[in-house]
Amino acid sequence: MAQLHMHDRAHDLGQQVLRVAIAGLGAVGMRLAQALDAGIPGFELAAIAVRDKKAARERLSVSHPAIALVDIGELEPLADIVVECAPAALLPSIVAPFLRAGKKAIVLSSGALLSHMELIETARRHGGQIIVPSGALLGLDAVTAAAQGEIRSVKMITRKPVAGLIGAPYLVEHDIDISGITEPLRVFSGTARDAAIGFPANLNVAVALALAGVGPDRTQLDIWADPNLSRNTHQIEVDADSARFTMSIENVPTDNPKTGRITALSVIAALSKMGAPIRIGT
Repeated sequence: MAQLHMHDRAHDLGQQVLRVAIAGLGAVGMRLAQALDAGIPGFELAAIAVRDKKAARERLSVSHPAIALVDIGELEPLADIVVECAPAALLPSIVAPFLRAGKKAIVLSSGALLSHMELIETARRHGGQIIVPSGALLGLDAVTAAAQGEIRSVKMITRKPVAGLIGAPYLVEHDIDISGITEPLRVFSGTARDAAIGFPANLNVAVALALAGVGPDRTQLDIWADPNLSRNTHQIEVDADSARFTMSIENVPTDNPKTGRITALSVIAALSKMGAPIRIGT
């Protein structure tokens, strides 16, 4: 397989090969498994944590006939780095064992970090590292740079197809029915912290923006449900002492309307950067 070829090449060059564990085999996890099979220099797929191992084995039968399928609690001894792409509620059980072992964790459920900030202290205490990839949001490098000076304001406007928002806890709690809307409807206006609670499967990008910039309580967010859209769209406005800039992006969804295709590609890029001979971006 290509994966074994890349492992051998890395070994021949004296490059350390890092074992990657994937927690969750949805759209992102499956795409990442395929990429590791095709070959990401310096990395190999070691194990996948899934709930339904039989179904996962069938999905992986061609590309990974012998990959270890395990429970979450069994992942850490098998890998050097974990990629969390599972339901947000599972974040601590996936990430904490790796951080306590001084290892790295790539986190996609960044919204859940706001409820588990102790994970950052765990990483600090044990020499681990939490990596939040750019995901569906561009321009985090610019926000991170601006945050070294003074950022006066950050606002994000998110517009999503109806299917990408239905079932969000905030909508259920406030009895907001968007299933039959024919015009765009603003369903939320507030802070990134409140958005992460009310839309846990939708607004990881807002939390990543907040953590890069002025924090979740000063990052303002509007969320619109738009029946005319087929893509998730985000517009970010930043006013800082070093620059004023606006960014916008339209993300193509995966089979899961809550997740964009670029999310998995962002994880692949993050892994590739770790071992690249030249690294572009902050």
